[in-house]
Amino acid sequence: MNFSHRKAVPADLPVLRELMAQAITKLVGNFLDSAGVQASFEIMGVDTSLVEDGTYFVIELDGRIVGCGGWSRRATLYGGDHSRGRDARLLNPLSEAARVRAMYTHPDFARRGIGRLILGLCEVAAKAEGFSSLELMATIAGEPLYSAYGYVVTERLQIPTSSGVILPGARMTKSIS
Repeated sequence: MNFSHRKAVPADLPVLRELMAQAITKLVGNFLDSAGVQASFEIMGVDTSLVEDGTYFVIELDGRIVGCGGWSRRATLYGGDHSRGRDARLLNPLSEAARVRAMYTHPDFARRGIGRLILGLCEVAAKAEGFSSLELMATIAGEPLYSAYGYVVTERLQIPTSSGVILPGARMTKSIS
């Protein structure tokens, strides 16, 4: 498939929210029960600061957004606008890893190279800003992609949600120097 990419703009947000909801429901749903999927919405979703910072990409096929994801120079590791524990502090590229954030693929286009394309875009952009490594929080559904792309698990986490459901996560890093 011949995907194109561009930076996301605020007008994309309604489409991105729908794409994310479908990805969480169907793709994460392959790994978690319905309670886990519902709880995932608490810690996943749109982070408009990525769009505002110009570090969020959309992947298109014939003008249709089929994937999205980006990177951040800010300290927040995961979560959407609604998630607690966010940290807008700017990272120091000389001593901290840039964050890979909010990667989603429309279920109809899963496993067709969209995730790899986004990771490549993130690496190039973060490296251009002086970062020598990337860090991300992988869901159970995303960990195989990140491992295949050279990310290494540095910590396994159990992420609590307000519903009492505990979600598995894996902090992963990769050198890009």
